[in-house]
Amino acid sequence: MDARTMDTRTADWLIPMRTNRLLVTMFAAVAGSIAMLWLFDPATSGLFPPCPVHYLTGWYCPGCGSLRAIHRLLHGELREAWAMNPLTVVLLPFLTYGLASAALFEVGGIQLPQPLIRAGWIHLLCAVILLFGIARNLPVHPFDLLAPGALLRL
Repeated sequence: MDARTMDTRTADWLIPMRTNRLLVTMFAAVAGSIAMLWLFDPATSGLFPPCPVHYLTGWYCPGCGSLRAIHRLLHGELREAWAMNPLTVVLLPFLTYGLASAALFEVGGIQLPQPLIRAGWIHLLCAVILLFGIARNLPVHPFDLLAPGALLRL
């Protein structure tokens, strides 16, 4: 066996090993993040950084309250999660499915059904996210109820 053949075989053997290490590391990071989010309330713990948009401008971005909403969902508190960020509650199952699908494909080559989403629907989703971000900053009723936690103060 010459050196060139040995290098190729070694490289072919290392690629799956590197991929597996990366996947294990990514899985551990996600599991650790979920555990931290379950254990510590982002509203009171001080472990999680504030939203940079809200911190710098005072405006609520479309994602403001998402960590608090996910924390509440992990504790089975759907009403409280909805009050923190209803858009997160609606979109989280789709995001989770997409991430799980990608991970299963990378790990075992298992491919979950992939719905065909037309460009128009993606544009509509982007518009909904943008409009949600604008609406939750309007200081008039009922839009003021879209601010994180506003529904809990009723």
